[in-house]
Amino acid sequence: MTGSERVRIHYRRLPDRDRVYDQRVVLASDDCTVTLSEPLELSEPMSFDGAVMLEQGSLALWFTFPGRWHDIGLFHRADGTFTGLYANILTPPEMESDVWHTTDLFLDVWWPVRGDVVLLDEDELSDALEAGHISPDLAEQARDEAHRLLGLAKTGSWPPRIVSDWTLERALEAAGPQRP
Repeated sequence: MTGSERVRIHYRRLPDRDRVYDQRVVLASDDCTVTLSEPLELSEPMSFDGAVMLEQGSLALWFTFPGRWHDIGLFHRADGTFTGLYANILTPPEMESDVWHTTDLFLDVWWPVRGDVVLLDEDELSDALEAGHISPDLAEQARDEAHRLLGLAKTGSWPPRIVSDWTLERALEAAGPQRP
């Protein structure tokens, strides 16, 4: 796959919210597929601790790993400024050609450009568990994966090297003239 190919990611948020993301594939290998978002349309900026993570017109570079319980996004402001690394905890994606399916498991790991890696949305997972939207086993799997990533980050062994090998500029170049 090259920058001219696209993938449609069916992203389920329990209990019943589904979104489809159409992204350009900039690298495909057996271990990781790297995709580039379209400029985001957000009603308000996504922030953490007073700092903007994403805003209207932002781009994100996504790393999806077959069989893994997370993906990784490199977040940028609309002007291209890198804001940090974001990992969604999710079910391993079913990646069938240009159509993928996955389910969000509420927890996220955020590593801002200036700051320490943190776990987000524990309250959302607890609420979903209490409401019966997620099973105790799946909630435990989500927590285990999030804490595994936090531990690896603190020892310097996460994220994987491919994440530092790719920049927004490299992805835009790989996307070619039809880039977002």
